[in-house]
Amino acid sequence: MRLPKLSMVMFVLVCLVATGGFARPSRAHLPSAHRPSEPSWVLTDTGVTARLRGLSVVSGRVVWASGSAGTIIRTVDGGRTWSSVGPPDTADLQFRDIEAFDAHHAVALSIGEGEQSRVYVTDDGGATWTETFRNDDPRAFYDCLAFSDRRRGLALSDPVDGRFRILSTVDGGRSWRVLPTSGMPPALTGEFAFAASGTCLVTADHGSRDAWFATGGASVARVFHSRDRGLTWQVVDTAVPSGPAAGIFSLAFRDARHGLAVGGDFLVPLSAPDAAATTRDGGRTWVTASTVPGEYRSGSAWVAHRPGVALAVGPTGSDITRDGGRHWTRFDPGSFDSVDCAGDGRCWASGENGRVAALAWVRPLASRRSA
Repeated sequence: MRLPKLSMVMFVLVCLVATGGFARPSRAHLPSAHRPSEPSWVLTDTGVTARLRGLSVVSGRVVWASGSAGTIIRTVDGGRTWSSVGPPDTADLQFRDIEAFDAHHAVALSIGEGEQSRVYVTDDGGATWTETFRNDDPRAFYDCLAFSDRRRGLALSDPVDGRFRILSTVDGGRSWRVLPTSGMPPALTGEFAFAASGTCLVTADHGSRDAWFATGGASVARVFHSRDRGLTWQVVDTAVPSGPAAGIFSLAFRDARHGLAVGGDFLVPLSAPDAAATTRDGGRTWVTASTVPGEYRSGSAWVAHRPGVALAVGPTGSDITRDGGRHWTRFDPGSFDSVDCAGDGRCWASGENGRVAALAWVRPLASRRSA
């Protein structure tokens, strides 16, 4: 039967849709001038061999990193030179987290049982440090720090008497108090947080009252959320696999609603199924990424001024997402533990053997030639 002309047009359109004739071209088939810039790490010479799990990026020029053997380093010239600025007599401490506000002011956390957990503050770029907290409870083990502004911050300890413990400061880390645990849900048997990159506890920044922390070690990996600066918490289960060395190692929130979670099993770093998830409702629900990094990842961060773009790093490589965490793609095979990005969009990573790198965005070769 002969079709009328309009019906024939509609038939062709239906066939094109059904056969993928209007499918969006893959990135590989896009003209190079239209392909997005690709990320690449550029290593700098830090002059140290410590494992640097703590990282705080103030800007493209000012970066602080901290780690094993009491090491704290700082650059104020974009990584051309680094200075060792750690507190004296701390070679037995591991500074797993550092939060810096500018080139002069920073707060560093050392982790461990009992008195190994301490907080130090500097106001002069690391020339001098003041110890402002020393844990005197042998049952406590502090894992990470997070600040919502220059004055208000929290620190997280693994469970004591069956509940996670929160420290609070309202004066930039100069003094601390343990918050009541009445608003903290009970911990699961074997549950704890991972002191792997300083991102097991995070805030939404900019004075927000919201904070989140993530866990592993137990039968399920969970995310806790506070809307009142750590006084009370709600907790939800996630589908990220959990176990004695597995769970969520890192959280990153770009605002009060949109967040990422990455992790895995640090004893099996080459296999991490379903170990990445996203939330769009402030952490009430978490959805497993459609394409996960597939290997253990210990750190994550959103990239400012690039909508939907975030990074994840671990000892077996680095990954990027361009769609808010739904799909991840490997872009570097090198080992890093931590990643952080400043408000100006500059990102850095740090890890073993004093490795610190700045992120560069490289356009495709043909695009650069035509520019």
